[in-house]
Amino acid sequence: MDNHSEGLRVFVSEWLAAERDGDTAALDRILADDFTGVGPLGFLLSRQEWLQRHVAGDLKYRALDLDEVQARRYDCTDVVVARQRAQGAYRGNELPGDLRATLLVVGVPSARRLAGVHLSFMAGTPGAPAIPGRPGPGGSGTGGVSNG
Repeated sequence: MDNHSEGLRVFVSEWLAAERDGDTAALDRILADDFTGVGPLGFLLSRQEWLQRHVAGDLKYRALDLDEVQARRYDCTDVVVARQRAQGAYRGNELPGDLRATLLVVGVPSARRLAGVHLSFMAGTPGAPAIPGRPGPGGSGTGGVSNG
């Protein structure tokens, strides 16, 4: 593993630990000033709103991890795509266990910041909506079109 890849791995691990632990001081250092979070239902959270989830105690993780991690580098930007595995609750409602996460990491290695996180449901995982047109929980097998 080269120095850049190792540094990126360490940065993502620091973010993950801060997010899991609700460490707003660390998140304040890690998140870019213009950070935007996109939730699995498409809602947007500003930097302040992302931090506020922890300050207010609304978001509590029991576990949070990433696997299936893939990273690509573009000049001073890294795009990290991973599977986020979480256990926890937001305002008393259980979190989806598995989400696809895309992290946008910007800056030179000595001054990396997280500019964005985009979370989306993963088809076929518990809590995810059914895929239209496919049989299965919540799916009609007809794409939602009635034949009768």
